[in-house]
Amino acid sequence: MTTPQNRNTPVIEEFRANGGKVGGRWEGGRLLLLGTTGAKSGAKRVTPMTYLPEDDVLYVFGSKAGADVHPDWYHNLVANPDVTVEVGTESYEAIATPLERAERDRVYAAQTELAPGFKTYQDGTKRIIPVVAIRRK
Repeated sequence: MTTPQNRNTPVIEEFRANGGKVGGRWEGGRLLLLGTTGAKSGAKRVTPMTYLPEDDVLYVFGSKAGADVHPDWYHNLVANPDVTVEVGTESYEAIATPLERAERDRVYAAQTELAPGFKTYQDGTKRIIPVVAIRRK
């Protein structure tokens, strides 16, 4: 059975083997690996995702390609906001904080300017796609 975790394994391995660079649909884009702890299982999870840097903050987006439910990683970090981040060859511990509506809207709009597919994701679902600020500890 294909799960998001094992579907992401080749991307994670390529990212780590090539100093944060990957090909395919991720080629040329901003990619980080977000490490979370399972809300129920306590298991460590790693998810590749696009991000938007702004000053000392990295923003990630719970789009799940416009699905009607939040991604698992989002539920995990809400339960346990202590996360790890890998960007390029750097790895560090961080705190994840979901943004409140006005700030969320500002950051999401900035992301849709860079990647218009994110507007399509939001337009395709009734939920508000969360935006999460990742700050180094």
